[in-house]
Amino acid sequence: MAVNLTIPPDSAIHPVAGIRIGVTEAGIRKANRRDLTVFQLDEGTTVAGVFTRNRFCAAPVLVCKSHLESGEPIRALVINTGNANAGTGEPGMAAALQTCDATAALLSLDPRQILPFSTGVILEPLPVDKLCAALPDALAAAGNNEWMNAAHGIMTTDTLPKIVSRQLDIQGQRITITGISKGAGMIRPNMATMLSFLATDAGIDQALLNHLAGRLADASFNRITVDGDTSTNDSFIVMASGQAGLQVQSEQDPAFQPLFDALQQAALELAQLIVRDAEGATKFITIRVEEAGSQDEALRVAYAVAHSPLVKTAFYASDPNLGRILAAVGYAGIEDLDVQGVNLWLDDVRVATRGQRNPDYQEADGQRVMQQAEIAVRIALGRGAVSETVYTCDFSHEYVSINADYRS
Repeated sequence: MAVNLTIPPDSAIHPVAGIRIGVTEAGIRKANRRDLTVFQLDEGTTVAGVFTRNRFCAAPVLVCKSHLESGEPIRALVINTGNANAGTGEPGMAAALQTCDATAALLSLDPRQILPFSTGVILEPLPVDKLCAALPDALAAAGNNEWMNAAHGIMTTDTLPKIVSRQLDIQGQRITITGISKGAGMIRPNMATMLSFLATDAGIDQALLNHLAGRLADASFNRITVDGDTSTNDSFIVMASGQAGLQVQSEQDPAFQPLFDALQQAALELAQLIVRDAEGATKFITIRVEEAGSQDEALRVAYAVAHSPLVKTAFYASDPNLGRILAAVGYAGIEDLDVQGVNLWLDDVRVATRGQRNPDYQEADGQRVMQQAEIAVRIALGRGAVSETVYTCDFSHEYVSINADYRS
């Protein structure tokens, strides 16, 4: 039921030199399902990550943070689906560490050089013995261009794999950027119930990459929402193998901006793919708030609209009950908002002028836009010059069905 989500052909997916991926079946939750993915990173690869801010964050998130902070060079990522290993206490932490120990032993590495990731059902023990038993198969399956298999292997309630890949020339060097993401429900910024792994064969200094990971996430994965729920396992990992020959040491490097722009566009596309494949979604909605007095104001308004069940169900029904949008703007928390300064557009249709119905607005025009699969909502607050954009979707009957039956 994905909204205009296209899967690139194999010929458009480019391997990233220095990164090999293997996918196998471990039987974590269901038999005959690819549910274990292992990334192997060549020596010299720099790695940085951004993680959920949910206080109930999962054991693998805690281990990832610890291993990244240790300063040990990261050489492998281990990702399981079917079980989130969240809300599992000390046994869950032991399982995450056991995953790292087992992988490190097979690859002759320090356990701190392994990052574990889990996604799936919360509050259930991770069958770590099954995971560890399948690790040799995942390592044996490793290949240079297994990105599509990995995109399938990390899915949970996703209906389609999410992958982007592109190449560009920077200072005479051909640079590759390829990444995958997963997520469909329990999606909200800070971050979402998502995993994403983005890699380039450009070289990026470790301290610079640590900074860039947060900037990339803020303008992509932290600008999407499906249902307003922040998950326990969100992880966004950026890897730079350095094997293309280009090395970027600082933001003053002439190669920095074109590389950052390409990474940013890839991250944004991966984030938008999550919204396009949101659970039960039939509409992809862009909400842009303009003329805000601050970034905080703009985001408060954008998320108030994006999270409103009344707004989202109106979009699903193609019902131009657009007063719901103004109501959300009004309760977004801007205490001194002058409603007479607010203007509202639905695509090219001006719905409200100075806080009230536009005299030229016709409901048939609103109906026309509401029936589209992709809709843009534009809100001008008349308070300043700051703009922010958030991406969301509608709520359908299927969203309820998927989440009611998730564990069945």
